[in-house]
Amino acid sequence: MENTLGLEIIEVVEQAAIASSKWMGKGEKDIADEVAVEAMRERMNKIHMRGRIVIGEGERDDAPMLYIGEEVGICTREDAADYCNPEELVQIDIAVDPCEGTNLVAYGQNGSMAVLAISEKGGLFAAPDFYMKKLAAPPAAKGHVDINKSATENLKILSDCMSRSIEELVVVVMDRSRHEDLIKEIRGAGARVRLISDGDVSAALSCAFSGSNIHALMGIGAAPEGVISAAAMRCLGGHFQGQLIYDPAVVKTGLIGESKEGNLARLTEMGITDPDRVYNAEELASGETVLFAACGITPGTLMEGVRFFKGGARTQSLVISSQSMTARFVDTVHMLENPKSIQLK
Repeated sequence: MENTLGLEIIEVVEQAAIASSKWMGKGEKDIADEVAVEAMRERMNKIHMRGRIVIGEGERDDAPMLYIGEEVGICTREDAADYCNPEELVQIDIAVDPCEGTNLVAYGQNGSMAVLAISEKGGLFAAPDFYMKKLAAPPAAKGHVDINKSATENLKILSDCMSRSIEELVVVVMDRSRHEDLIKEIRGAGARVRLISDGDVSAALSCAFSGSNIHALMGIGAAPEGVISAAAMRCLGGHFQGQLIYDPAVVKTGLIGESKEGNLARLTEMGITDPDRVYNAEELASGETVLFAACGITPGTLMEGVRFFKGGARTQSLVISSQSMTARFVDTVHMLENPKSIQLK
């Protein structure tokens, strides 16, 4: 799968990032998201594959494209047998977030990117559009920290695993009212907190890379993005755990349904019989082969954002594979209008 799709999935996230970045700083988060969705879908439909969207833009955002269950790729056409070999006709599952951090793009802030994860059929957890309690940490802490422990306990464990004092640790937390007590506890334990307004996939991913100065992600964010984060952390050997949050009173928002009882019924309909189960990265991204790709829209910890020059653009992407055990940073120059010169940096 990597040999077939590796380069092309990079182009998918690149095209989404370029399209969205043209709306950077214009205050139009919905348009920034819409053009990213359209660009990602258009490029995926040029790939010789039979893909199905298992996590997409379908429920919460009411987006018209890349909805959950949509089939993408040349090999989904009725005449696919004329264009695709038998291997390409095997279905693969795809999780996408064409513009992860729409507000970040709209207001010209750092940390937005276009992301996707791919695995064979059934290899990605089809998370409902709920919220998820998350814990991400570096590979050295994998299996030692635990989402069921308090933040204070996990910081002590993380300190031991990384041979750092707690005061040297940086924890990323979404800047939400639901996290007030968590933030107080982290600060009370002596660690530093980096608050973000959006974009916790980037934060989780950064935990796996030494030198990012991000040592943990804690708190509650969107469940679909949790699966995408888990796919990346599975490939990188980092720690990731997620637990679905189905009670609207916990997240303090109306985005996940009107009642706890209604959400529990919905989970049962989806075949999730243990709503309080804690999932690890290998369960959320359980496929034999998992690919993850991201391209910076605005500058971030790991990747530069899209940089335009006369006649072209430059992007920086990251593609991670469980098959080859590689994490490749890809710097690409896009010659859009026959530029007379190509910008080096």
